[in-house]
Amino acid sequence: MADLCSMPPKVLFPSSNQTLEPVLGSQITLNCTVQLSFEKDCNSVFHWMKDGHWLDNESSQYTSEEKVWLSNNGTEFTSSLLRVNLTSDEDYGVFACLIRNITATFTLQRSEAAGHVSAVLAAILVLTLLLFLAVIYVKCRLNMLLWYRDRYGELEINDGKLYDAYVSYVDSPDDRKFVNFIMKPQLENRHGYKLFLDDKAILPNSEPSADLIMNVSRCRRLIVVLSYAYLEQDWCNNNFREGLWRLLELSQRPIFVAFESQYREIAHPAINVLKQHKNAVTLLLWRAGSMTPSSDFWKELCLALPRKVSYHAIMGDPQIQLQEDKDPMLILHSSYLEYHGDPHPEGDLGVRRSILRGLPPPRVIGPDGPPAPAADVMEEVHLEEGPRNEIDISDLGSRNYNARTDFYCLVTEDV
Repeated sequence: MADLCSMPPKVLFPSSNQTLEPVLGSQITLNCTVQLSFEKDCNSVFHWMKDGHWLDNESSQYTSEEKVWLSNNGTEFTSSLLRVNLTSDEDYGVFACLIRNITATFTLQRSEAAGHVSAVLAAILVLTLLLFLAVIYVKCRLNMLLWYRDRYGELEINDGKLYDAYVSYVDSPDDRKFVNFIMKPQLENRHGYKLFLDDKAILPNSEPSADLIMNVSRCRRLIVVLSYAYLEQDWCNNNFREGLWRLLELSQRPIFVAFESQYREIAHPAINVLKQHKNAVTLLLWRAGSMTPSSDFWKELCLALPRKVSYHAIMGDPQIQLQEDKDPMLILHSSYLEYHGDPHPEGDLGVRRSILRGLPPPRVIGPDGPPAPAADVMEEVHLEEGPRNEIDISDLGSRNYNARTDFYCLVTEDV
């Protein structure tokens, strides 16, 4: 019997040091279960310690309970349950379960309870971040798309096109002012596009004319100013759907510009046709605030137009750089034409008249008196030679003006 009692029990739970994080104010139960390998007559009493000190079983802070049961093969198991009420920070620590020479430990650490305040604050923070990202996307979406297009977009060069856009509008006062005084200066002067303007009906018949096919084929995009006056044309009233298919064959993704004040009131079938084919066309609205260069209208229009390539400016015309031609008409910098004042207003010798004169006229000597000038020569005595031409034209024959034939054609063309 003594040999059986000397055999240590086998700890089933916990198998190692167990760390728990209960919330302050809660109750936790520590379970220490062992398998006994000796008879009931052996001493098998459980003892509990906290931070190296024995626990008082009479304390209301800790209560223990023991359970014993047998398995089918006669093996005996026993458990000791210690209930701990966590009312303060001193109740946390290291608890040890001892039976004979076997120890099982539990470590209790304080854990803050997940309150509703922190959850609500986290939700508000996430919603604020999402709202901020949405506002940034709405405000900067076009700028980011333009930046990406200008940096990584496809270049449409060396395609045989002469113009960037073919602008079709009707010859009415409002449309003519919009195209010539708003759209053309903005796109050409600010963004560097080259436009081809046409105020005639682009589809007067069922089939496109040869001039229309040729002109549109020379342009990379097609812009249509869709106004009241434009929709009053015969082809818009009779066969706009068929005409739209013709335009889609001539140009990729045509751009239609409508005025918002008119767009809301237009009850024309063409508007419904454009809405049905919104994936194949680009419909832009000219609003009250679209006049500013930084408005969304111009950004959307530039996104629909091809990407422009910016070339670095060169100093002077490359065709004449090697000819050392200093003709002011061929110099790009206007500073060559500015007058900075004469550093020697009186000339090098202090005189402002020409030094070079002709020979003095001959004098007529009278028979009885001193020589007197002839009457017909008197005026020649008082006349001086006119100012000499200061421009040296001896090298004009050696200059090559073929490099700027475009300029000289402009100034020599017959009017």
